[in-house]
Amino acid sequence: MINNDQDALRAKVAEGVKRRRRFETVFRRFGLFSVCLGLFFLCAMLIQIISSGVGAFQQTYIYLEVDYDPRVLLMVDPTNEDQLAIANFDGTIQHSFQQRFNQLETKSAAREAKALVSVTSAFEIRDAIVAEPALIGQKRGFWLLADDDVDIYYKSRSDGDAYRERLSDGQLELIAELDDAEQIEVRFNRVFFSSGDSAEPEAAGILGALIGSMLTLAITLVLSFPIGIASAIYMEEYAPKNWFTDFVEVNINNLAAVPSVVFGLLGLAIFLSWFGLPRSVPLVGGMVLTLMTLPTIIITSRAAIKAVPRSIRDAAYSMGASKMQVIMHHVLPIAMPGMLTGTILGLAQALGETAPLLMIGMVAFIVDIPGSMMDPATVLPVQIFLWADAPERAFIERSSAAIMVLLVFLLAMNACAVWLRRKLEKRL
Repeated sequence: MINNDQDALRAKVAEGVKRRRRFETVFRRFGLFSVCLGLFFLCAMLIQIISSGVGAFQQTYIYLEVDYDPRVLLMVDPTNEDQLAIANFDGTIQHSFQQRFNQLETKSAAREAKALVSVTSAFEIRDAIVAEPALIGQKRGFWLLADDDVDIYYKSRSDGDAYRERLSDGQLELIAELDDAEQIEVRFNRVFFSSGDSAEPEAAGILGALIGSMLTLAITLVLSFPIGIASAIYMEEYAPKNWFTDFVEVNINNLAAVPSVVFGLLGLAIFLSWFGLPRSVPLVGGMVLTLMTLPTIIITSRAAIKAVPRSIRDAAYSMGASKMQVIMHHVLPIAMPGMLTGTILGLAQALGETAPLLMIGMVAFIVDIPGSMMDPATVLPVQIFLWADAPERAFIERSSAAIMVLLVFLLAMNACAVWLRRKLEKRL
């Protein structure tokens, strides 16, 4: 009878062990499936962005012998501002195409040929004649930016006729003739990294938005880091534990979860309406992002200070150090890796924000490169938003390329946070 009871007990225990192991196996496989699913969507997103944006790093150029015929230019003296203002640079490009292609017998055919290059080409040949007035009556060869439709078609010509619907048969014949003569080619798109925004996709670049992002982040860092660190030190080391400090602590934690657009509304009401600061400038953008970043920096800095062992403080006090000396010479150096990590991660989050900056007018169309924190500017996320909403296909390509640049900056900032943390921890 006893043996039967023991066998039944063993069977029950074995069944329980099997059931627990089955549950652990299912739980482990579910966790593995979740990780794989997350990696799948991440890879799908990266593949989509890279495949859509890698073409923006290349640009099609067309070689053209530009004839600076004064009869076509309607000018003889490029130093005369009145003549320069009414000069017919577009007509010069069209005339040069007529000289290049003998089959352009009608004006419509000549206009189609001129449409192969960007409308910004007129500014390039204008700048050349301003720099060298002796070009009047001469010819000079230029590699001109191709129009965005020509650029997309030529770069994807290996895919067949997928992007030819916006080009006429005559233009396709001219492109084929230029290709045979090796007067059309794809080069690295330096314009994308050396110019600001433009209404023409082929001439649009990210330099203005990139500098605007750097200026905005610099202001955010200068304001948020000392204020956040000082607030964390006061809350942890000096503030008395009462209902007021509890109220402040709860509200700091709540501010970290407030939608970013609320900080944009706050900046609109305070910095623009009350203080009268100009719209669309990095100074206001940095101040708004400071409001958004401060809760994150304060929370991470307080956690880093709490992590400092109590024995460090007691040892310093036993040697006769004052409270200020304990904080500055012992607590802060040990807590600094965590503080810097939280600050950089907060700045990385601020770099990708769009909503609060839209509220203060940084969505404006800015062509000029900002030279100071008071110049109108935009930032990379807003530039991506503007390009993604544009109807031209080439802007979609450039928005994906700008996302790639933004991701590189975010990865660099996160890598910097990891490197600083490890470096400071090793030093300690």
